[in-house]
Amino acid sequence: MTSLWRDGRFVRYWASSAVSQFGDRVSEVAVPLVAVTVLDASAGQVAVLTALAWAPNLLALVLGAWVDGRARKRRLLVLMDLVRAVVLLSLPVAHIWGHITLGQLYAVVLLGGLAGVVAGCAWQPLFARIVPRSSYVAANSSFSAARSASFVAGPAVGGGLVQALSAPVAVLADALSFVVSALLLGRAPVDEPAPAARSGTTGLALLRDAREGLLFVLRQPVLRAGLGCTTTINFFTFLAGTGMVVLFADRELRLSPGAIGLTLGIGATGSLLGALTAPWLSRRIGVGRCVAVGAVLFPAPFALAAVAGGPAWAGALLLGAAQFLVGLGVMWFDVPLNSLQAAVTPDALRSRVVGAYSTVNYGIRPLGAVVGGVLATTVGLRTTFVVVAVGGVLSVLWLLPSPVPGIRRLADLDDGPAAERTADTAHGEEGAHAA
Repeated sequence: MTSLWRDGRFVRYWASSAVSQFGDRVSEVAVPLVAVTVLDASAGQVAVLTALAWAPNLLALVLGAWVDGRARKRRLLVLMDLVRAVVLLSLPVAHIWGHITLGQLYAVVLLGGLAGVVAGCAWQPLFARIVPRSSYVAANSSFSAARSASFVAGPAVGGGLVQALSAPVAVLADALSFVVSALLLGRAPVDEPAPAARSGTTGLALLRDAREGLLFVLRQPVLRAGLGCTTTINFFTFLAGTGMVVLFADRELRLSPGAIGLTLGIGATGSLLGALTAPWLSRRIGVGRCVAVGAVLFPAPFALAAVAGGPAWAGALLLGAAQFLVGLGVMWFDVPLNSLQAAVTPDALRSRVVGAYSTVNYGIRPLGAVVGGVLATTVGLRTTFVVVAVGGVLSVLWLLPSPVPGIRRLADLDDGPAAERTADTAHGEEGAHAA
């Protein structure tokens, strides 16, 4: 099998993703600091900022249907990079002129999030065009490794840029990363087939197309099990998101800001190791079993964090170990599951399937965060962590009765029950849609 790294198109797409991911880590530090340090935003206003960043995912189902009808998805991806670059660039420009406002900051995260959802829906069909099916796991591992590496170094660089240049000017780094990403994508042409004939272009037709994508996910056994498992894990792990972990480290473990940052950095190294080893584990125990192992290992270490205590160094060590295992489990779950999803999804439905997943999977995250806040207030952070561990581990029950654990290689899908069901479902949906 030819190495992916000898394929110039793959290298450009990977580099595009790596550069923009690193820029995103800078913005994740700088944008909230714009609100807090420049605009003196309250906790409620910061919460609105977070909610607006996630809100566009609720439109992903319809956006995915719209993207599936576009003929040139690479051009759309380039356009979304440029849109995000311009939107982010407005912050340092407004700051220089002394006219930056909270309303502008809200608009930036909302428009940037919207462009990100469209780009995510456009990316999956391109991934399937540039990566051979036999290399899906290796390719997803490479993309996830770049993302994990950005979490190791990006926040530190972001903090340094904010300190040296101010928060609004630091955002310029993310804007430039999208320009570089667009240039790289512009030099990586892909043979894109014309989209399948659609029943119309009206809003009603778009809703029908979106419904078709959602129904395909719910009827296809691998996708249905994956969505149920992922949504359950995300709900429970967002009960104790990064904010709760930081609060726990500060209030319960009495760690210094430097120690908290180091602890979170250790978690990021776990993600990097998980991304790099996911292909190896998938070969050793099978792709489906790797997903199941990750589904357990991802949330379970929160129980370890719940018992952290004693001297500050001991608490930091235990919390760091828990974060490392969480990061390892995330990647052992994500890399093979993303590969399975790509393998069982027909080309004509890829963007709609991504849209359906994003609407449900990301839509549950704000709800989990709200419930986690109520739970932590009423029963305490340690008990909340135990709930996360127990509830998250139970997500594996979605996988056990499905075909997923029995899938050793992606090639098994060519002749197995999942493949037959995929073909039958796609055929039935297309017929119903045409009628």
